[in-house]
Amino acid sequence: MRWRLLIWPVVLGLVAVSRGSDGQTQDAEAPTTTARPESTETEPSATTAPTGELPTGASALNDPSDPTLPEPLVDPAEIISGGPPPDGIPPIDEPSFIPIASADEWLDDAEPVVYLEIDGEAHAYPVQVLIWHEIVNDTVGGVPVAVTYCPLCNSAVSYQRVIDGVETTFGTSGRLFASALVMYDRATESLWTHFDGRAVAGVLTGRQLDPLPSPLLAWSDFKDAFPDGVVLDRAATGFGRPYGENPYTGYDDPNTTPFLFRGTVDDRAQAKQRVVGVAVDGAARAWTLEAISGDVARATNTSVGETPVVIMWKVGQVTALETGQIVDGRDVGSVGVFSPVVDGEMLTFSTDADVFVDAETGSSWDVTGTAVAGPLAGSHLDQIHHLDTFWFSWSTYQPATDLVEQ
Repeated sequence: MRWRLLIWPVVLGLVAVSRGSDGQTQDAEAPTTTARPESTETEPSATTAPTGELPTGASALNDPSDPTLPEPLVDPAEIISGGPPPDGIPPIDEPSFIPIASADEWLDDAEPVVYLEIDGEAHAYPVQVLIWHEIVNDTVGGVPVAVTYCPLCNSAVSYQRVIDGVETTFGTSGRLFASALVMYDRATESLWTHFDGRAVAGVLTGRQLDPLPSPLLAWSDFKDAFPDGVVLDRAATGFGRPYGENPYTGYDDPNTTPFLFRGTVDDRAQAKQRVVGVAVDGAARAWTLEAISGDVARATNTSVGETPVVIMWKVGQVTALETGQIVDGRDVGSVGVFSPVVDGEMLTFSTDADVFVDAETGSSWDVTGTAVAGPLAGSHLDQIHHLDTFWFSWSTYQPATDLVEQ
């Protein structure tokens, strides 16, 4: 597989001693069993002291099949090592942020960022940083959050990092389930699947994290939509990484096989076909990228089960997982998924060049669901949590999903 051959020079080319932005040195070891980028650490980061009370017991991080733990929700044999030790791909636990003007010096307009907006506070997390760390433990709008990105399944998901009233942080377990990141909480060391925020092993088995919409977006669109937003500072992560480089060169290729995926691929699409997936009120539906994209912008007025949704797609965002330099990736566009209901009125959307227009009021909207002109200027569509991901991941977690093709 081409991507596995090309990833090794990047990983093995990391210098033996990596210097973080604080000037401290950290030992770096070359990976021996994986193609995933491995970090300098071999032990999990310090546990965050819980503010409430959670069950105690054995660590699923050490052994998810420990007989003293609740029965896992998945076969522990399917929670496999991806290579690095716990926190070997190091989460960012003390993120620092800079204004847009400062980040503009090193972020290209077409580069992807994960964005999260809560109570008027907007944070952008460049994928060129997330691809090396996978988790950022942050607080946005007063809400403790874990922003996660899994390169192997091409998905970004954010969750409230509060469990039964207890605030904690999340780390990378070094394991994979269905070729996707498995996280662990530092309060109990239970294991959680990145894709759906479910504890699948450990004392918290069965708990579900509350997801927060945090789509991928082109940097240029974030700047336009959130001029007062802030950006994760790549110079203050505490780690020396070649930010801007993609250690998964060639991975975004539907003709290649997902890394360490042991499941059966739903044959309605190729394993690494890009899809937009939405699950609402027990119904699940996915659209191939071709089904919702166009030449400039495209609005898809549709539904998931009984829930009306509008999918907004526009050009301008490159894939992070194709070329050696992220900025050189092909344009895959940015996606927003929203409820089309405003003040009880159902809106119907079309496009005018790169602007979305509702037929009922003639207002213009951007890809973040904000009305930028017209009678509804300043209004916001309610975001519907969606995933930009690969088909094998979506169909694994949502086996009963509909699929809409071009």
